[in-house]
Amino acid sequence: MRISYSRRFLTSLEEAPPAVRKAFFKQLGFLASDLRHPSLRAKKFDDARGLWQARVNRDWRFYFTVEGGEYRLHDIIAHPK
Repeated sequence: MRISYSRRFLTSLEEAPPAVRKAFFKQLGFLASDLRHPSLRAKKFDDARGLWQARVNRDWRFYFTVEGGEYRLHDIIAHPK
């Protein structure tokens, strides 16, 4: 699967702490190879918009859609608890 990034995602990633960015790229590798990888804990977040949520680490999540043969990453944020 191909990966593409929205401007919002890139801005949010740039503003994230270095440890979060490092963890994200590890998780991105898992996403590229297997959406169902256990450490991602990927799930449909908003069925109407086709938006998925996956885990970066315990405190951060990223949001994406699946568009044809591409994962389109929309945002990465601290997980609201």
